[in-house]
Amino acid sequence: MNEAAPAIRRDLQVIADMIEPGSRVLDIGCGDGALLYHLVNFKDVDARGIELSQDGVNACVSRGLSVIQGDADKDLADYPPGAFDYAVLSRTLQATRAPRDLLGQLLRIATGVVVSFTNFGQLGIRWRLVWEGRMPVIGGAAERWYDTENIHLCTIRDFQELCQDLDVTVERAVSLDSTGRVSAIGKIGPFANLRSREGIFLLRRQHAPAS
Repeated sequence: MNEAAPAIRRDLQVIADMIEPGSRVLDIGCGDGALLYHLVNFKDVDARGIELSQDGVNACVSRGLSVIQGDADKDLADYPPGAFDYAVLSRTLQATRAPRDLLGQLLRIATGVVVSFTNFGQLGIRWRLVWEGRMPVIGGAAERWYDTENIHLCTIRDFQELCQDLDVTVERAVSLDSTGRVSAIGKIGPFANLRSREGIFLLRRQHAPAS
């Protein structure tokens, strides 16, 4: 399309840039559908979404998007192997009950998987934990440690080890710092776990999915 794409959240733009035009995409935990809307209208993507909250589903449907209400921890098993070119899990991994199993399901149903998450190894979070003595909370301003949706916090190093455990190929791995600047994690090296506010990984499965 010739129309210029409106600005979207920085991390969502990075994810969109990883997805090839014309692809089949499933966005898990798609929220209000900002990424899906961008992909459908500006990358000619055949996009579907799963969202747990009814408000999120309503927002997506009002935008004309194909989104169903569902639970990522339970409902991905219903999709056949290789059903999508890409599956996207944006800022949702830490809120799932079984992240390892979920990632395995994503790699089964999609050729490429894009995962983004807050890096709880970043220096700012470590500093606050040391000096304030309180658990870090990432989310709404009113959230406290006992009502946040985050139940499985991880760092970039944790996620890299999970990828090794699952024997998947990391095709691209970038970080966003507090200013929104994008850097290749490989170029930052061992400092990525300290300097990165968010990690975004494009993964490929090593072998064909089981039927």
